[in-house]
Amino acid sequence: MIKKLTLSLFPVILLMSACTMPKGPVPLSADAPEAEGWTTEVVLDRLTYPWAMVWLPGEKGHMLITEKTGRLRKVENGVLSEDSIAGLPDMFISGQGGLLDVTLHPEFADNRYVYLTYSTGTEDANRTTVGRGKLEGMELTEFEEIFRVSDDKSDDQHFGSRMQWLPDRTFLLTLGDGGNYIRFEGDWIREQAQQLDSHLGKVLRLTDTGGPAPGNPFLDQEGALPEIWSLGHRNIQGITRDPDSGRIWANEHGSKGGDELNLLEAGGNYGWPEVTYSREYHYLRISDETSMPGMADPKVVWTPSQAPSGLAFYTGDQYPGWKGDLFSGGLVGEQVRRIILDGEEVAGEESIPIGKRVRSVAQGPDGYLYILTDHESGELIRILDN
Repeated sequence: MIKKLTLSLFPVILLMSACTMPKGPVPLSADAPEAEGWTTEVVLDRLTYPWAMVWLPGEKGHMLITEKTGRLRKVENGVLSEDSIAGLPDMFISGQGGLLDVTLHPEFADNRYVYLTYSTGTEDANRTTVGRGKLEGMELTEFEEIFRVSDDKSDDQHFGSRMQWLPDRTFLLTLGDGGNYIRFEGDWIREQAQQLDSHLGKVLRLTDTGGPAPGNPFLDQEGALPEIWSLGHRNIQGITRDPDSGRIWANEHGSKGGDELNLLEAGGNYGWPEVTYSREYHYLRISDETSMPGMADPKVVWTPSQAPSGLAFYTGDQYPGWKGDLFSGGLVGEQVRRIILDGEEVAGEESIPIGKRVRSVAQGPDGYLYILTDHESGELIRILDN
């Protein structure tokens, strides 16, 4: 009888073990105390699922905002134009796909180049794409596709898609692993994050014309795609650079829990899916490993999930004591996390509750932090010193 009972409990014990919270060298970060001395104000509303924003230099109150539905909106003197900017390419708009990030060439004042990331293709064959055009009034002229991901994927998940310029006029591009429970060449598509012959699950470094940047870490490695800068990522949707130290920070979606903040370096492997604190959405462990030699440990692991989005390194003077810290948006968390830095380490966290899904966080030219909320009636919100 005892033997039968033990055998019957064995599958239950295995299941409980598989569902336990992953443990590793990085403590799990959950709730954080609320920051003090701030308030918010709505600057703009009537945005439809806004995704990213950028300010136009030399034109006070002028900015561009992308809407995932495929529209690029212009703001002039704080007023949102009813019309969208013309000249955009055809896009695949579904699920997490559509019009995503926007940035300006470092020499925008001279060349007028606006860079966009967006998804193209069909439900069965789509990919992240980068294009650029010249902003002339309410139109992008001479628009051209300059880069597309190596492999087409099915479904409408994990496009990544943030861009970050570097001082040498190259830029980093974050790319998702392709999605959840999607098959690719006989395996789960997420396995491509560890393969150097695929762009999926990578950060790339590109020239301003979309080619592989000189000095990339795998440029001369046989079988490796020359654009790859780092690997082992699930879905980075926030990336930023400390202008003084040059450090590159990125926040990354985990699966069920296991969201990460990483300090990125050229050639680094960040583990996914071989090393992760995430679990499957049906709770089973994705990997038994949370740390491994040759793979970088995250600086923060958010469990439960924050679903991290935009990320900004704050350099302004509008908020006493916040200079030099990171600010990470949360879609599920409906907040902004202040991540207090001590050099390359995280010294603490505070929360700035918004009560709405936060898609993007950016520092404006006035030194204030701005956020976009991810809703059909999305808003541009400014965080003020109270």
